[in-house]
Amino acid sequence: MQIYGPAHLHGPQSINAPHHLRQTSPVTPPSSPGQVDSVEISEAALRAAEMQSPDGIRWDRVEAVRRQIAEGTYETEEKLGLALDRMLDQLG
Repeated sequence: MQIYGPAHLHGPQSINAPHHLRQTSPVTPPSSPGQVDSVEISEAALRAAEMQSPDGIRWDRVEAVRRQIAEGTYETEEKLGLALDRMLDQLG
């Protein structure tokens, strides 16, 4: 390959292609009335997809906790005791 520098530039070129466009007939898909594509996703796959959300948030758990808070059943003596024990473990 030889490079001659900016002094050896080609002149203006036509924007039209040097070849002729051929007329083509439109493509029609084969018709078969009995074939239908379908996809079935298992329950396990749906749960796995929910667990691997891109932001790392398990929205099913968030909705469950929101529902419990709205119903007034989220804060129990067991949960408060466990939270207090964990806090005391971290402090001392």
